[in-house]
Amino acid sequence: MKAIRFHEYGDANVLHYEDTDIPVPGAGQVRVRVAGTSFNGVDGNIRAGLMQEPMPLTLPHIPGLDVAGTVDEVGEGVSDLEVGDTVVGFLPFVDDGASAEYVVASADALAHAPTSIPLADAAAFPLVALTARQALFDHADLKAGQRILINGAGGAVGGYAVQLAKAAGAHVIATASPRSAEQVTAQGADELVDHTIADVTATVTEPVDVLLNLAPIDPAAFAALAARVRDGGVVVSTTVWMPAPSDADRGVRGIDMYVNNDREQLAELVERIDKGELTVDVARRVPLSELPAVHADAAAGSLHGKIVIVP
Repeated sequence: MKAIRFHEYGDANVLHYEDTDIPVPGAGQVRVRVAGTSFNGVDGNIRAGLMQEPMPLTLPHIPGLDVAGTVDEVGEGVSDLEVGDTVVGFLPFVDDGASAEYVVASADALAHAPTSIPLADAAAFPLVALTARQALFDHADLKAGQRILINGAGGAVGGYAVQLAKAAGAHVIATASPRSAEQVTAQGADELVDHTIADVTATVTEPVDVLLNLAPIDPAAFAALAARVRDGGVVVSTTVWMPAPSDADRGVRGIDMYVNNDREQLAELVERIDKGELTVDVARRVPLSELPAVHADAAAGSLHGKIVIVP
């Protein structure tokens, strides 16, 4: 089969479009004929070798954490998936991923794919939507009527965070650039702050219950935003290299989160998509052979929107 692999860590040039063996599912696994995967920012960090300690890989490695496709073969002991089922999932960081024509995955890590959108496009949401859902509800315990400030709402995780927070009945304050402002507003933000021209801390004058940080941020600016969180509130951050500020005197918790695969949560997100309650945005679909160019664009800061990779 064709796959993208890297045999050493480095820049986008270490990615090669090449032939490799079709994987065989083991006990509890299924093989998926890939309809699509996607690019996530962490993919570039993994390829560059920046995540070797928490995510040790066996090289060569096939990237691609998200997968959408069709079950092609079923391993021993699998009873809840059959050949021909369309599935979606978020693959373990250290396993070979879905930037290939086929991938094997644990059956209990996959959910049935949404039917209301193209199968390939379903690869755009698992990791980022799970991140948003877990940040809001597993960590921040967001409730209806609360005020939440989402810093970096224009990114892929931010889009789902805005939609899910609004659906939960929260008052959503979102930071975004002019490029993503219209989309963030359409996703349900009650207030929009253009961080390119406004000081977010000066603009958000009333306390918030939750601060969700999804973007690189200066430590001093992060601390200033965290000061806008009410006593007993929470700061959740996905930028784990920049610890979330906490304030024990005021009872403000700081949480640095890592996304976990959760089949039930994934199925819940699929249900929301099929009910029209959650929108999956795809900026471009790119052939698998062009994935190295996507990595290069991301490293150069010129990649915008969610990119689906199609074998």
